[in-house]
Amino acid sequence: MTTKTAPQAKPARAQPARPTVFIDGEAGTTGLEIRRRLAGVAGLAALSIAAEKRKDEAERLAIMRQADLVVLCLPDDAAKEAVALMASLGRDAPKVVDASSAHRVAQGWVYGFAEMDPGQAAAIGEARRVTNPGCYPTGAIALIRPLVEAGLMPADHPVTVNAVSGYSGGGRSMIEAYAAGSAPAFELYGLGLEHKHVPELQTFSKLSRRPMFVPSVGNFRQGMLVSVPLHLDTLPGRPSARDLEAALAKHYAGARLVKVVPADDASSRGGRLDALALNDTDLLELRVFGNERHGQAVLVARLDNLGKGASGAAVQNIGLMLGVET
Repeated sequence: MTTKTAPQAKPARAQPARPTVFIDGEAGTTGLEIRRRLAGVAGLAALSIAAEKRKDEAERLAIMRQADLVVLCLPDDAAKEAVALMASLGRDAPKVVDASSAHRVAQGWVYGFAEMDPGQAAAIGEARRVTNPGCYPTGAIALIRPLVEAGLMPADHPVTVNAVSGYSGGGRSMIEAYAAGSAPAFELYGLGLEHKHVPELQTFSKLSRRPMFVPSVGNFRQGMLVSVPLHLDTLPGRPSARDLEAALAKHYAGARLVKVVPADDASSRGGRLDALALNDTDLLELRVFGNERHGQAVLVARLDNLGKGASGAAVQNIGLMLGVET
C-alpha cells in the first residue's frame, strides 16, 4: 500500500530589494518635503540617521555606503564636503542628487531639469551625479532656452528676469521671520546683481550675455511667478507673441509636467495670474502675454517653488536615476 504525501508548498520567491535613498540634511524645508514625497513611492526605501548623529561623519559615511542614492539638502559648503566624503568610498560611492547650488554649473554634473531638452531625462537617468536646478532658474530657463534654440532670441540679447517667490524658498531665517510677523509683506532682494542663481540661468538658457535677475519675496509660504519682458521689435524678424508661444509649445510637446497655456486661458483672463495656483503640484506652466499694438510681450512661468522648483524636481530625478516610477 502506498501513501500519498501532501504536495510541498513552493518556496516563496524572494522579493527584489528596493533601491535605498538617504537624505543628508533631511531636517530642512526641502529635505522634509522630499522625505514626505518619497514615503508615497512604493519602489523606494528611505534610510535615516539619528538626529544626534547628523553631524557624525563616520555615521553619515556608513549610511552613504548602504544607500543607492544620496540627496544633499545642505548649504553649499557642506554639500561640497559631503561629495568629497562620498568620493572616499570609491566604487561603493552612491549616486547623488545635490539640492544645493554648489554644483549647478560644475563639470561632471548633469543638470536636473528633465524637460529642458528631449534627451535630458535620459541623461539624468544615466548619471551618477545630478544637480537639482534652482527654483527661479527652472522657470527662466524654461522660457528662454527654447527661444534661443529656435533663433527667435539672440544669445546676446539683453534679458531681464523678474520673479517673486513664497518665503519658504528663503531658508530658515526668512521662514522664521515671516512666521513671527517681523518680515515685510513684500521686498526685492539681490539688488547687488550677484545672485547665486545667475550662472546657471545664463548657462542653461544658452545666453552669452549675462542676464539681469531681480528676485523678490512675498508674504505667502509657497508659489512662484517668473517673468521676462520683451520688446518684440528688438528680436530677429520681429516675431509676434503667438510666434513665441508656438515655439514654446513645440519645444514642450508631450511633456507631462511642463505645459504651455494660452494667455487667454480662464486662469489668466483679465491680465492677472495667481502665484499660488500650482501649490502642492509638480507642474510648470508657461504663458506668453502680448500687446501687438505696442510690440511688447511678457513671458511668464508659474510653479510651486517647493514642487517643480525644489523637492518635486528632486524626486523626479531620483526616480529617473533609480528607474522607479514616481
